Amino acid sequence: MDSVVDDVVLRAPIFAGLDRQATAALIDMMTTVELERGDGVTLFDEAEPGDRLYVVCEGKIKLVRHAGDGRENLLTVLGPGDMLGELSLFDPGPRTSSAMPLTDTVVLLTLDRERLTAWLHENPTVALHLLQALAHRLRRTTETLSDLMFSDVPGRVARALLDLSERFGEPTAEGIHVNHDLTQVELAQLVGASRETVNKSLGEFAQRGWLVREPRAVILLDVERLENRAR
Repeated sequence: MDSVVDDVVLRAPIFAGLDRQATAALIDMMTTVELERGDGVTLFDEAEPGDRLYVVCEGKIKLVRHAGDGRENLLTVLGPGDMLGELSLFDPGPRTSSAMPLTDTVVLLTLDRERLTAWLHENPTVALHLLQALAHRLRRTTETLSDLMFSDVPGRVARALLDLSERFGEPTAEGIHVNHDLTQVELAQLVGASRETVNKSLGEFAQRGWLVREPRAVILLDVERLENRAR
């Protein structure tokens, strides 16, 4: 367990405000889940009962919704330190999305609703941090909807890359290396556009010297210009 529980994971809202002893006690209550990427592999599926919370320790996972005609909408990408399933703690209804591994291996910590509810009664400050995390996610959802309504595709692509860089980017001598692990189709789903249109936007950004394209990754060279384009 110690090999996957590091400082990144302990920054998850569920651990915020806990002292070392309380953190260790909470981790001892949690179990480890490992997923391998493959066709049909999910952590949970849309509309199934939600009864537990997860914290990503290693790898990336994507949250998606499916339309009646089978089309897939990628809602967000989560990585180490991110939580998912916390909505079920306050509204134990069906899952609003499906969670699928994005990287070859995903390792998570999980805790069922009954145990976590008991823990929150003993540690009420943790509930506040969880509510703050939900509020932050709601704010991001509102911003995403606003982008879909008012921004063009290049603007949405720029904003998506900047958001991914904030969470997964690593500074290098050349620029910010963002290993997002998304295919072109998945990146298109994330910004709500066609693969061809997103590919054209990326090509224009590369031509202008704002970024370098790599397989399932980019290197951001001019963050300021991307920020201006995202506005």
